[in-house]
Amino acid sequence: MLKNEAGVVKEVKVGFSWTTFFFGFIPALIRGDLKWAVIMFVLAAVAGAFTFGLGAWIPGIIFSFVYNKIFIKELLEKGYRAATEEDAQKLQSQGIVNVGTNSVGA
Repeated sequence: MLKNEAGVVKEVKVGFSWTTFFFGFIPALIRGDLKWAVIMFVLAAVAGAFTFGLGAWIPGIIFSFVYNKIFIKELLEKGYRAATEEDAQKLQSQGIVNVGTNSVGA
């Protein structure tokens, strides 16, 4: 759970993104992450164009492993912080934030 200064709380998953694995760029689009939705779509389109559609799933598999981490890091850059100490420890254990960073929100 991440929380910003205005009190808005977002629940985000850590680790492998099953939604990205099954639905490609659509979860990023639903989360309002237009930049990464476009990047995923373009990479899938390019990979598919060069392989007659067969390679379009390759970027989806790759992004399944990294998208949640990318999304969390961008939320942290926008001012979100871990809502609880437990959430902060989870982010630290996954290597998303440094141990010395004050990552717990108000």
